[in-house]
Amino acid sequence: MKDAKVIGIDLGATNIRGTVVKNEDVSEIISRRIQTKGTEEQVLEDVYSLTDTLIDEEVKAIGIGVPSVVDVKLGIVYDVIHIPSWKEVHLKELLETRYHIPVFVNNDANCFALGEYYFGKGKGVDDMIGLTIGTGLGAGVIINNHLYAGKNCGAGEFGMVDYLEHNYEFYSSGSFFQNVYGLNGEDVFKKAQKGDIQALKLYQELGAHLGNAIKMIMYTYDTELIVLGGSVQLAFDFFEKAMWERIKTFGFPKSIEHLEIKTSALQNSGILGAAALYYDAASK
Repeated sequence: MKDAKVIGIDLGATNIRGTVVKNEDVSEIISRRIQTKGTEEQVLEDVYSLTDTLIDEEVKAIGIGVPSVVDVKLGIVYDVIHIPSWKEVHLKELLETRYHIPVFVNNDANCFALGEYYFGKGKGVDDMIGLTIGTGLGAGVIINNHLYAGKNCGAGEFGMVDYLEHNYEFYSSGSFFQNVYGLNGEDVFKKAQKGDIQALKLYQELGAHLGNAIKMIMYTYDTELIVLGGSVQLAFDFFEKAMWERIKTFGFPKSIEHLEIKTSALQNSGILGAAALYYDAASK
């Protein structure tokens, strides 16, 4: 399975990046700007241009991660974040018609989880959660060695669960500082790096909220591993202790004894996870 040559593509807000994966070896990663404000067809041409550069007769499949709601079975993407023209794009059908090989489409958080499972901190486990903590709070769920996306690709949307006056994403993501205190998250991070007491307290508060979010996740999935990705992971040392203090109030202490929380070390987990969509499908 892993000896197959697979293209992995990550479609972001401003760039599209891709590579070819075979036997866990990764070719040069190509990155190009996309026409974010362009028409549906113009953005598709950006996708085609990158894929044309990567494809050859040995490529067996294409996997692509997109920041949107996805009909996984049909490969339709809806309301892609930061690309206004992509309201409903039949991406799987379009790419398969052009390239005549199987295409797998999923959202970017699920691709992050698969990237960690096959190439990163999740290697060797049966169950894990990939938790992306950036401007939002996203997640991908691995159960019994497979991605669990749910009927509508909505499994793992923990950030949308009601919490306090808003939801978990409001308090447990990098937007916490702006949402609650009207502060720029990058400024808070820089101050914390310099040892600023107030900035460090804010990170402790973020950690407590994130700990509550992880408790909710554990009550739902009782996983053995959570891998943190996204920009906030860079500040892990600032909030790790406060996070664990909340987690330790979990109602089933034995479950927490075996829980591991790690930060991602992969530079391109989304791209690798997109390629791994093929592995996940082929192993079912």
